[in-house]
Amino acid sequence: MSRKQKKMLARIITAAVLWAVAMLAPTKGVFALALFLVPYAVIGYDVLWGALRNILHGQVFDEKFLMAIATVGAFAIGDYKEACAVMLFYQVGEFFQSVAVGKSRKNIAALMDICPDFAVVLRDGGEETVSPDEVAIGETIVVRPGEKIPLDGIILKGSTSVNTSALTGESVPQDKTVGERVISGSINLTGAIEMRTESAYEESTVAKILELVENSSEKKARVESCITRFARWYTPCVVIGAAFLAVVPSLITGHWAEWIHRALVFLVVSCPCALVVSVPLSFFGGIGGASREGVLIKGANYLEALAGIDTVVFDKTGTLTKGSFDVSAVHASGIAAKELLSIAAVAESFSVHPVAQSIVAAYKGEIDKKRAGEVKEIAGMGLEAAIDGEKYYLGNTALMEKVGAKAEICELAGTSVHIAKYGLYLGHILINDKIKDESASALKALKALGIKKTVMLTGDGESVAKAVGANIGIDEVRAGLLPANKVEEVERLLSGGARIAFVGDGINDAPVLSRADVGIAMGALGSDAAIESADIVLMDDNPEKIAFAIKTARKTMRIVRQNIVFALGVKGIILVLGAVGIANMWLAVFGDVGVMVIAILNAMRAMRKER
Repeated sequence: MSRKQKKMLARIITAAVLWAVAMLAPTKGVFALALFLVPYAVIGYDVLWGALRNILHGQVFDEKFLMAIATVGAFAIGDYKEACAVMLFYQVGEFFQSVAVGKSRKNIAALMDICPDFAVVLRDGGEETVSPDEVAIGETIVVRPGEKIPLDGIILKGSTSVNTSALTGESVPQDKTVGERVISGSINLTGAIEMRTESAYEESTVAKILELVENSSEKKARVESCITRFARWYTPCVVIGAAFLAVVPSLITGHWAEWIHRALVFLVVSCPCALVVSVPLSFFGGIGGASREGVLIKGANYLEALAGIDTVVFDKTGTLTKGSFDVSAVHASGIAAKELLSIAAVAESFSVHPVAQSIVAAYKGEIDKKRAGEVKEIAGMGLEAAIDGEKYYLGNTALMEKVGAKAEICELAGTSVHIAKYGLYLGHILINDKIKDESASALKALKALGIKKTVMLTGDGESVAKAVGANIGIDEVRAGLLPANKVEEVERLLSGGARIAFVGDGINDAPVLSRADVGIAMGALGSDAAIESADIVLMDDNPEKIAFAIKTARKTMRIVRQNIVFALGVKGIILVLGAVGIANMWLAVFGDVGVMVIAILNAMRAMRKER
């Protein structure tokens, strides 16, 4: 507990002991009043002062006003025990609220702890320790074991393992070496590294994440906004109702004490704090619990929308597949497969294209670039390369047609790189994007949640797309799409009444991410575009976390609905019982504080991981 919470707990215990003493003391009249005023003052002075201060500032109708009027009124009609009890248990409820909010904030605070304190920059032949926001793009910084990586960048020297658990929820360290990218907010574990910065601090991954989390509370769910508006009108109405209940029957019957007592019961039980506290706390807990697992939700409104999703639409590359390519087959014609791969590797060794790099990686031997003469690109078709004094062509079927070579159509799914020597067809190399290990299980988890339909939208060819879809269990595949076509497909699904979450890499899919009911960015580790364009960001590229996010959203909404029904139901019953004289002040205390504590305890369940 915080220092403030410990102080409050001490006040509650002190007031409870003093109240018990007053209850047991054989005093009456003025002496009893004086005895009960002591615990009342200890536990309630801040509520009375807060109510008075709010009245002076024109904020009359709030829960402190209700508590002040109800308890002072109870003292006025001689209900000393009840007046003191109402204030004591009200503060107990406030204490529970403080502890619950503090616990849910711990997840956010842990995320905030990723913020780096300093950066060690190499300048003028020495090391200089500065604030991360003073480091320019392209400078070299040193990060030693145990230190937070302050900025995004590329390792220039050294190798290490990094802990990204605060960002992704993944506890397994990642090995990093020269040429690989590391991101701000992760922790360097084993070795000192030198790295070149790729972004200014305000554009770094850690800064984007912190901004996202800090702003999430501003985007309220519809039900949360409704509760706020409800409380704004509800409180004045119950005060007017209580005044009516106190005055009108008293004028008719003449029993002022009885009807004022009923009005005070009415005031106590009508306090809306159970709703005003538990509903935002539920959303806060859901967002905080999700962030602990590396799922960043930009606001309660997106959590609410996610709970109602019935259709999930996926991009392919980088979402369901790894976005890294492998040579899956080499089909040679009139030449050895190894020689065909050697020719292709030499030609493609001058290119940085992912497909070219996969061919180079597949060739296990040492590549002699001296074998190559001029290598030039043929736009939209492939390469023309002089190798060992001979002219070769590598590319698609259109290039083969252009040079008069008859390409063979491969029956296997994948991207074919055809190779010809002048007009003689030599064979093709089949390239495939790797399917993520978790993709199939992610689809099964979504089906288990009752998601009606899963769709994959991709710019790849139909054979490749259908092969991937069949492998992982996608319901519908749409291939050969440009970004604008993807938006049209989402529009088609929306017009049919579907509630859609679109899952993409956040870089090429910004239009369709924003058009869907909920945009989810996959593989967002270090992607500024993903963090900016999506409503929900998964800080690693694990598609299984989509199901986790939906479970969390549905659980949070169940808790919100439970609290609303429970609070209104119990309060409504006690209000009626109080108005007809059946409910006493003790039952009113339960209707206010008891209901609030139960609702808060229920709201705290939103913080726990849904399995």
